[in-house]
Amino acid sequence: MTPTLSIIVAIFNRKDELFELLNSLCFQTDLNFEVIVVDDGSNIALLPTIELFKDRLNIEFFRKVNSGPGLSRNYGAARAKGEYLIFLDSDVTLENDYISSVRSSLNEMPCDAFGGADKAHRGFNLMQKAISYAMTSLFTTGGIRGNKKGIGKFQPRSFNMGVRKEAFVAVGGFSELRIGEDPDLSMTLWEHGYTTAFFDTIAVYHKRRTDFGKFSRQIHQFGVARPILNQRHPQFVKLTFAFPSLFLIGYILGVVAYYGFSSPMLLLFYGFYTFLVFFHALIKTGNISIAGLSVIASYIQLFSYGWGFLESWFRLNVLKQDPKVAFQRHFHHE
Repeated sequence: MTPTLSIIVAIFNRKDELFELLNSLCFQTDLNFEVIVVDDGSNIALLPTIELFKDRLNIEFFRKVNSGPGLSRNYGAARAKGEYLIFLDSDVTLENDYISSVRSSLNEMPCDAFGGADKAHRGFNLMQKAISYAMTSLFTTGGIRGNKKGIGKFQPRSFNMGVRKEAFVAVGGFSELRIGEDPDLSMTLWEHGYTTAFFDTIAVYHKRRTDFGKFSRQIHQFGVARPILNQRHPQFVKLTFAFPSLFLIGYILGVVAYYGFSSPMLLLFYGFYTFLVFFHALIKTGNISIAGLSVIASYIQLFSYGWGFLESWFRLNVLKQDPKVAFQRHFHHE
């Protein structure tokens, strides 16, 4: 029997992005789904945007006090009627066959949770395309997140994530984490014996942060979250999680060696890395400007994540601080 689907969108303020997402849902080849939008205490009115789609979608709107995305998704999940919950970030748009691809993928590969990739839309600006490259490239942490070879241990991310509602309820949904709540849920599902899968036909267009400053701050917080997740789920720790920190440390040592008139061999590695990223991005995008910006975005991604990881690892493992005390903003407090 074809599973019923509930799309859940937790949102804070992003009215224009919400319109684009809902509009893309209207053009699905399969319209047999419900949409639940949870306003996480926005400072602007989102209901007028919802009203524009009342006649085109089976949509419900709820507004609540701000608690972060994870708990807002739980709020929506509790009100969902579907057998599968599909969590989408408010800043994504979908191809017309997204829903039909979800159904066919579930028929071919039944699982308890699933996720897909993200990609840049041709209408994105140059910086958005460069940031998308950095977040999905084999030469940054994007290539570590999951692939078809590691399909049984793919960690779905909440910008494009589906979970069987029965499994979601059984593990308690998203935790109190504000950042890193999606890999936390994936690993919790594994610990309870549930399965996850990567579906390569359900990619979304993810309109990420639009300037390098916002991007750096966001990625830094992701880096901070990883040692917290490692502490919560030690059986799933991987050496690759430390790669951005090693990349950052190596670069600093290379600069010190260079200005200390020592061998520049270490910096030659970073020169080769820059060359590699530039030409890989150029081949993928066909645009020299995007390729140049992709180099900057890749360094920002690795440096910001690496610094966040080091900061968090030191405070949790050397200073032995409680994560909820050391990084209060990463947790929702009742």
